[in-house]
Formats: sequence, C-alpha cells, structure tokens
Amino acid sequence: MIVIALYLSIAMVTVAALLNVYRLIKGPDEPDRVLAIDTLYINAIALIILLGITLGTRMYLESALLIAVMGFVSTVAMAKYLKRGSVIE
Repeated sequence: MIVIALYLSIAMVTVAALLNVYRLIKGPDEPDRVLAIDTLYINAIALIILLGITLGTRMYLESALLIAVMGFVSTVAMAKYLKRGSVIE
C-alpha cells in the first residue's frame, strides 16, 4: 500500500512541477515567474525526498537541503532585482 502511495505522490508532484514550468514560460509578468521558480524548487525538493524514500536511502536528503538553500537565495535575489533593479548594492 505504501508503494502505491509513493508512486501516486511522485506522479502528482511531477504534474505540479510541469504546471509550474508552464507558468514559468507563459507567466504574464515577472512576479508570476519568480513565484513559479519558487514553487518549482519546492516541487524538486519533494521529488527528491520521495525518491529517497522509495529507494530507501538517506543520500538524497543532503541534495534536497542544498536545493532548498539555493532556492531560497535565488528567490531573495530575484525579488531584490525586481524591486530595485540590481542585486548587489
């Protein structure tokens, strides 16, 4: 039963990631694209963690943490760029 739930979760998160890619490409303006990137890295973290659970290894947890840190930094940098026009003051 847990295997079916894992595969179903992976499929649903993959569909959510594909919808985020669509919003990233077709977004009406820049803030929508920034939110799509933010949500896309959250979906990537979920996929990596689900893959680690499916394979029964802890190796993927570190990569999920790295993606979380990089995603946070990139979201802050993009928000700062959209607000001020430059990232570094």
